[in-house]
Amino acid sequence: MSPENAIEVRGLTKAFSGRKVVDDVSLSVRKGEIAGFLGPNGSGKTTTIRLMCGLLTPDSGEGRVLGHDIRREGGAIKRNVGYMTQRFSFYEDLTIEENLRFVAGLYRLRPERRVVSDTLADLGLTSRRHQLAGSLSGGWKQRLALAACIMHKPALLLLDEPTAGVDPKARREFWDEIHRLAADGLTVLVSTHYMDEAERCHRIHYIAYGQLVASGTVAEVVGDAGLVTVTLSGDGTAEAARQLHGMRGVEQVAPFGNTLHIVGQDGAALRASAETVARTTGTRLSEAETSLEDVFIKLMGASEDNMA
Repeated sequence: MSPENAIEVRGLTKAFSGRKVVDDVSLSVRKGEIAGFLGPNGSGKTTTIRLMCGLLTPDSGEGRVLGHDIRREGGAIKRNVGYMTQRFSFYEDLTIEENLRFVAGLYRLRPERRVVSDTLADLGLTSRRHQLAGSLSGGWKQRLALAACIMHKPALLLLDEPTAGVDPKARREFWDEIHRLAADGLTVLVSTHYMDEAERCHRIHYIAYGQLVASGTVAEVVGDAGLVTVTLSGDGTAEAARQLHGMRGVEQVAPFGNTLHIVGQDGAALRASAETVARTTGTRLSEAETSLEDVFIKLMGASEDNMA
């Protein structure tokens, strides 16, 4: 394992009831990096994360996390990892402070009161410390969960869709906090469905139906997809969308208000089709940048559902 990597796994495979949920996944995450883990529901993201942190044993493959073997040293990995699950998993009839004191006790953190007090202050929770966890909004529940994950000063933070159901302001504040932690040396692997969140990661890894199909910076992943994007705008976009479906070079058609987003790999054919439709519908043709969402849709369409 390279000393620069916090995570380095090769050939991870895991099957349930004879079906491969994770299929020969190899990836690495550098220390201090925020790595995004993307993929559709059921693609194997959560299972891969659990394999990495020692909660599941792979059927085959190997790897090291924070220098520890994922097969033989699961206990050491767990002690040095903060894992934030998809579901809020704290006692809703306890206060924020009581939940954190409970977690501090599990990790045997001393002095407990000082550790809890410092964590409350670091995450902006001090003024709400006596509020019941069950009465918190989604954003504050998220902040409590993050506080519990980092209280024991882990070297690696694993976040499984941490901002699902959280409003945009809380999401932005959460990501500001993640970047602050990474700047202090914490490594983060976060799974997400939000493209704007993926774009805030240093590198992204796209998994589809158990197989890793793309890795790199956002610019690299978008560039490697080889897609061309144009737009049509004006009052005739609804009719333009109807005409474009099935035309040469057109792989994706998506409306955004009065603008139509058209994507495909064959740039010449795509532009020719779009020009024809623009003339017949009175819409305006413009060049556009391919988005990460366009790539996401392409990769999903090109992948085979392993549960089908």
